[in-house]
Amino acid sequence: MRVTTGSARGRNLKAPPDSDVTRPTSDMTKQAMFNIVQFEVEGAEVLDLFAGSGQLGIEALSRGAKQATFVDNSREAQQTIVENLQHTKLLPQARLISTDFVTFLSRGQNLFDIAFLDPPYQKKMIDAALPLVARRMRKTGVILCESENNEVLPDAAQDFVKVKEYRYGRAKLTVYRCPVQEE
Repeated sequence: MRVTTGSARGRNLKAPPDSDVTRPTSDMTKQAMFNIVQFEVEGAEVLDLFAGSGQLGIEALSRGAKQATFVDNSREAQQTIVENLQHTKLLPQARLISTDFVTFLSRGQNLFDIAFLDPPYQKKMIDAALPLVARRMRKTGVILCESENNEVLPDAAQDFVKVKEYRYGRAKLTVYRCPVQEE
């Protein structure tokens, strides 16, 4: 697992020690995610929910995101995220939140431009998190969810609707956006 583009390009990242809980996003899926948002990352406020190693938020920071917020309630994951941020020299643009996703999303007022949701597979955590995340997004934002290929995700959450699904081996990437509103 490594950073593929930007200021930290080529830097290797650690995975949290408990691989039963944390499943790093494959390089293919990560590249697909960043191809989708390539013109939206620069200057963006990014949420890496269920952060694990922090690789998605770190990739966004490396590509020019303004700030990334990493949320994970595992101590091992939090330590790994800090080590990866230090190694990539991206710690100053990061916020690490040590709590569960419901508590984090129910508090605070800051809005995000890009949200990555990559929870453990088959736990229905996306179903619970998606409406809460949608309330914390700018209307011009994008939500990218990684799930297992056969997992069925909601068609909509708040004003965000499913616009596309991509399959990469065992993984499925689902993209949510707000429909363009004519004025």
